[in-house]
Amino acid sequence: MQIGVIAPASSPVATPEYVRALGVAVEERGFASLWAPEHVVLFDEYASKYPYTQDGKIGGAPDMGPLEPFVALSFLASATKRIRLGTGVLLVPQRNPVYTAKSVASLDWLSGGRVDVGVGVGWLREEFAALGVPWARRGDRTRSYVNVLRTLWRDDVSQYRDEFYELPPCRQFPKPVQKPSPPILFGGESDAALARVAEVGDGWYGFNLKPEIARERLAQLNGRLAAAGRKRSELRVFATPNWREPLTADTLARFAEAGVDQLIPSVAARSLDDLLRKLDRVAPLVDAAAKL
Repeated sequence: MQIGVIAPASSPVATPEYVRALGVAVEERGFASLWAPEHVVLFDEYASKYPYTQDGKIGGAPDMGPLEPFVALSFLASATKRIRLGTGVLLVPQRNPVYTAKSVASLDWLSGGRVDVGVGVGWLREEFAALGVPWARRGDRTRSYVNVLRTLWRDDVSQYRDEFYELPPCRQFPKPVQKPSPPILFGGESDAALARVAEVGDGWYGFNLKPEIARERLAQLNGRLAAAGRKRSELRVFATPNWREPLTADTLARFAEAGVDQLIPSVAARSLDDLLRKLDRVAPLVDAAAKL
């Protein structure tokens, strides 16, 4: 098993000095990857329910907001040489897929092929409204846009057409370094999310999980993969553990037994010193995980 880190680079903490130090510190401590979340706008009041808290609220100060993920990851790519750079997760149905494909390909090109594309369908209906994007059938729209991404990454002349998007024959270069394309990992723990993984995904990214929930969800996924004629060995499985429980060697072992390939603990910090202290607490588990 490997250990990565999701460390939200959010205002007002995420200065250029902080983000650069984040990349250097994660790489120096032997972590496998670094992940950036996405929200283009947040709201003081909203009816949508954040799925990972009891009160349905995402929390945070009014002036908190994550950096745009490709800007943050490009900055991190220039400060690192080895670690994988992931979106955790990219809100694909909110974005124009042609621009998304260009951003991913450019990042993969400049980072030397180090990009993992975690994607999700979104939970914040108000954010979709602010962008003028339909909320209904966002799961189907995500599948459609993934097809657009892949033709732009893989084909010299790209084209695609369905009810959600029409891409006329065109060329987009540079292509990603990774062949046939950067891996697409579907986030989400619902049955619908697992169906997307089994049908068109390169991996699964579960969030805020306990080991027993990861085990149950992966059993469901394995059944769906078999029905789709696919093997579990074709996929990589990532999971962010429940942030209310301490991360121990025993927890690592339980996630590994459940079938998780890489654990991505969340490390949110109020300052650079706070960040480094938290990374130092998790870093000893990197070697422990490698032995599992």
